[in-house]
Amino acid sequence: MKKAIATFCFILTLALSFHSLKAQNAAVEELGWKIGSQAYTFRLFTLEEALGKLNTLGLKYVELYPGQKVDAGSGDATVSHNASPETIQKIKQLLKSKGVQPVCYGVVSGGDEAEWRKIFEFAKELGIEIITSEPAFNQLDMVEKLCEEFKIKLAIHNHPLPSGYWHPQIIATLLKDRSPLMGACADIGHWVRSGLDPIESLHLLEGRVISFHIKDMNKFGVREAHDVPWGTGYSNISAVMHEMKRQNFKGVYSIEYEHNWENNVPEIQESLEYFYRVAEALTTE
Repeated sequence: MKKAIATFCFILTLALSFHSLKAQNAAVEELGWKIGSQAYTFRLFTLEEALGKLNTLGLKYVELYPGQKVDAGSGDATVSHNASPETIQKIKQLLKSKGVQPVCYGVVSGGDEAEWRKIFEFAKELGIEIITSEPAFNQLDMVEKLCEEFKIKLAIHNHPLPSGYWHPQIIATLLKDRSPLMGACADIGHWVRSGLDPIESLHLLEGRVISFHIKDMNKFGVREAHDVPWGTGYSNISAVMHEMKRQNFKGVYSIEYEHNWENNVPEIQESLEYFYRVAEALTTE
């Protein structure tokens, strides 16, 4: 009898968890958002292992990054626009087997037009929608043409200084009058590190935000600040989400959790629960 009760309770817990996850995902989808992870969050692991962690978290979108080892059986093969056709097929097989869709690739840039074309071809082959990049200023015209040719978006990312794109006004100015396929990847953690208010920064980029690297930081204006569970730091994640609903943002939020590298899944799970709670509240406002 005790065993039967324990089994029933376990099944009930699973059912409730599934129902809750379904409701949470429905709220995110109703807002027109996708929530996934930058694979760099799991840089100590292979792509195969990283995708397994996304399965554990209930996430079905990933932003690939160049340099991650593919799996234990592929030697030194890494995720890269320079990968062999065999490696690219292996990456596609892993993504399919894990039920994860690659939506972004980056942060990556090309040294010349030939390499940029390879980046776009790699994205097209994998069905990637967005290339995350910090291109040289003198490459923007060329990259814009490739965006139009491939119908793939380019999201300009903001590392802190000495990156030329550290301030949102710089990105906004450089994007003026350019293709709608070009926009910003708003890394709110780097804004906080740089002493910039995320909401004010998003105002400057209104209509141009394509995607996010979403982080909450333990300190403001300190380059060495590190990630903390969302809602407990200085990034004001809830206000960011409210602002993006106001802007009618439809796009990708990539979790980029760069702390407790060996075991960050529990903190990411806590962050996701916060994100889902805010998303559900936003759908009722």
